[in-house]
Amino acid sequence: MAVLEMKVPSPGESITEVVIARWLKKDGEYVEKDEEVAEVDSDKATLTINAEESGAIKLLAAEGDTVKVGQVVCSIDTSVKGEKKAEVVAPKAEVKVEAKKEAVKTDSYASGTPSPAAKKLMDENKVPANKVAASGKDGRITKGDVLHVLANGFDSSSTITWGGSRDTDRTKMTPLRKKLAQRLVSVKNETAMLTTFNEVDMSAIYAMRAKYKDKFKEVHGTNLGFMSFFTKAVTEALNLYPAVNAMIDGEEIVYHKYADIGIAVSAPKGLVVPVVRNAEQMSLAQIETAIKNLAIKARDNKITLEDMSGGTFTITNGGVFGSMMSTPIINPPQSAILGMHNVVERPVAVNGQVVIRPMMYVALSYDHRIIDGRESVGFLVKVKEMLENPTKMLFGGKDPNEIVLGL
Repeated sequence: MAVLEMKVPSPGESITEVVIARWLKKDGEYVEKDEEVAEVDSDKATLTINAEESGAIKLLAAEGDTVKVGQVVCSIDTSVKGEKKAEVVAPKAEVKVEAKKEAVKTDSYASGTPSPAAKKLMDENKVPANKVAASGKDGRITKGDVLHVLANGFDSSSTITWGGSRDTDRTKMTPLRKKLAQRLVSVKNETAMLTTFNEVDMSAIYAMRAKYKDKFKEVHGTNLGFMSFFTKAVTEALNLYPAVNAMIDGEEIVYHKYADIGIAVSAPKGLVVPVVRNAEQMSLAQIETAIKNLAIKARDNKITLEDMSGGTFTITNGGVFGSMMSTPIINPPQSAILGMHNVVERPVAVNGQVVIRPMMYVALSYDHRIIDGRESVGFLVKVKEMLENPTKMLFGGKDPNEIVLGL
């Protein structure tokens, strides 16, 4: 019998231990070489352990255990051949598919299997599956389906009741949550953080999306969303206000001549911030594609440390959860972060007349140690101007007429 011991690989230089989040294989089950066998949580990301050889796996650590990098957590008996795979896996998959098909036939509300992002949102808001109309493939509940239910006033009182007891539940914090807690406290203690606000009339972007979204998807193979407009506006504004794109290193200020934009994404394990690199050189279509690919990796817990490293500025969108206004916290060592919020039709004054426009509040939190009030306000005003007149994004934030006239 040939037994191969599998150790926890090093996720990064500063990480010494991880938590076994979930075993993807059962004890004694046959695994193929390079097949994922476990998910582990570090203080920076969720990673996977892959089988180094084919054979029968023996689990040597339990889910929830904290283990050291380099510790043996499972072994593989490579003398076991692959016949066992069909016995264990195939019937399970067949039953699952048949059950899903039958569920789709009977009731799209009660049957849909949620995506990881949808399940997280349902758990947080106590929304049962039978209250959500599934629109995804094969009756799958998407995040959009859950948001639709919440937006239309889901009444949780009919499904959730207090038990009347005095019981409590205790759950161990994951390394990622512990690290996040430490970073948030350090930001408040170590920076002079302020927030400035403005509002954006989204009419021009709404009109552009309505006119070109179908053709955009046909040509580029991706949807035309809000995030690409905001990312492009931010990169142009950063070029005009480089201090907002800078960071403190000891007693020096580092100014970046590029814009690596972190996009905050809600993943099943918590908030992660993958980075779109050199976003200043990208078109709207390239930005949309990059964000889509990173969001899929985050949703599927495939995001890597490399995907999240670096970053010179961050954008976070609380509007997808219904936030009207907030003060986002800086993502260190960066010096500023832009917060987007929900779009609400509000009465506003335009040329002396009261009209109804789709409006969004935006917030810029910044480190006052290196960013002055003039720069922070000017930056946010420039972002507003470009979003309300998207053609300015093509001309470095300037009015195209001024460029033609040489002004």
